[in-house]
Amino acid sequence: MFNVYNVTKKYGRFIANNKISFSVEDGQIAILLGPNGAGKSTIIKCIAGLLRFEGDIDICEHKNKTIEAKRLLGYIPEMPAVYDLLTVGEHLEFIGRAYELDNWQNYGDELLTRFELMDKKNKLGKELSKGMQQKLSICCAILHKPRVIIFDEPMVGLDPHAIKELKKMFVELKNEGASVLISTHMLDSVEDYWDVAHIMVNGSFEATKYNNSEDKSDKTLEQLFFEITEKKCDDQ
Repeated sequence: MFNVYNVTKKYGRFIANNKISFSVEDGQIAILLGPNGAGKSTIIKCIAGLLRFEGDIDICEHKNKTIEAKRLLGYIPEMPAVYDLLTVGEHLEFIGRAYELDNWQNYGDELLTRFELMDKKNKLGKELSKGMQQKLSICCAILHKPRVIIFDEPMVGLDPHAIKELKKMFVELKNEGASVLISTHMLDSVEDYWDVAHIMVNGSFEATKYNNSEDKSDKTLEQLFFEITEKKCDDQ
């Protein structure tokens, strides 16, 4: 699991995240919803340890910027960042060595096959399309079997087969006990496999909805989302 406590991120006087707190439990899928500019990518980059921030974040009881935490974390950014002069296969080898993994090759091949990259194994990163780079980014982030996985707009640029496989992977990760956080502004991409949804506007959480029988709200997630985001637009 991981916890975010009162995290604030400022760029000068602009507040990108304002005192955000939430947790994602083991075996739970949480989603961040919000329009572009809501602060979703910022809080994800804070969790991943890429930004300085005020507050605290721990991953499986380790501070998020420690080596211990990073070994347990998988991060798929919105814009894939692959190495131009490494082949697809060498990307996985790099991850395997970096995490000191044993016998990772078979699992790596399974991931490449699943995302239809096996025939691209000897292609350089710079030779891949954006969609292929995104699929490679997913494979690299999952190879070390992290306990916490955060996805930032993971569907962007993916082909229908990859989207289908990624959605199946979300459920598999949940069933394996991982903590999964998915950021998106596309409601139809998250369907019904989420456990808790946080709706962000202007750097803050405006609402949280649970996908279980204890949630007595008569509003669907879609209705709640548009009610909040459209009201905020009208107020501005």
